[in-house]
Amino acid sequence: MATIRIAPATASPAGNGQAVPPLANGDNLTVDEFERRYHAMRDVKKAELIKGVVYMPSPVSRNHAGPHAEQMTWLGVYKAMTVGIEVGDNGTLKLPLGVNQPQPDGYLRILPAYGGQSHDTFDGYVGGSPEFIAETALTSASFDLHDKLDTYQQNGVREYVVWRVWDSAIDWFVLRGALFDPLPMDQHGIYRSEIFPGLWLDAAAMIRRDLAQVLQVLQQGLASPEHAAFVAQTQSRAPKP
Repeated sequence: MATIRIAPATASPAGNGQAVPPLANGDNLTVDEFERRYHAMRDVKKAELIKGVVYMPSPVSRNHAGPHAEQMTWLGVYKAMTVGIEVGDNGTLKLPLGVNQPQPDGYLRILPAYGGQSHDTFDGYVGGSPEFIAETALTSASFDLHDKLDTYQQNGVREYVVWRVWDSAIDWFVLRGALFDPLPMDQHGIYRSEIFPGLWLDAAAMIRRDLAQVLQVLQQGLASPEHAAFVAQTQSRAPKP
């Protein structure tokens, strides 16, 4: 098991001479205290606050980095062909409910100006919940499918996808009422997003790392009437110049 290096306390960013304690895995913190310590530890690449508990993942191996990059390629191509949305990679979210600041592997959101449910904060973060979140779970599947799932569900994330790399499985959940339900595949083994029409995923191809097939199926979704209607709808909400 990888060891998390604990940095020494650093000077306060406010310049008042008081030492800022370092973040440590398992700390129970408020959002304000989490942010204070996170900003003081400039060498920390990723830390999350879920239900008031600090999670600091181990260094990222190629077994996670490769699948994550391919998942983000899939989301990035969809964004390139869809008006009024944003794709994010490891961006911190300031969720509205509970003591939570997750940093998901990826998200898609409808931009606020186009009617999305999230907003831009004054300090450059996403406030509220994006419509779609994706996680690549290597050794953190239980975390991603329990505490994180509960948090995203409580905060109104509309769809949530977890690629469990070691298990060779992809779980796709859709929010129905207050609870996540599994999204069924179609008869061809394709997931079709309900929130982002045309966002199609050949789960078997993604699991076997056949990115060409994944993108081919995505192109079929992007060419569908449902995607064209969604683009027309978002274009109709475009801010007036």
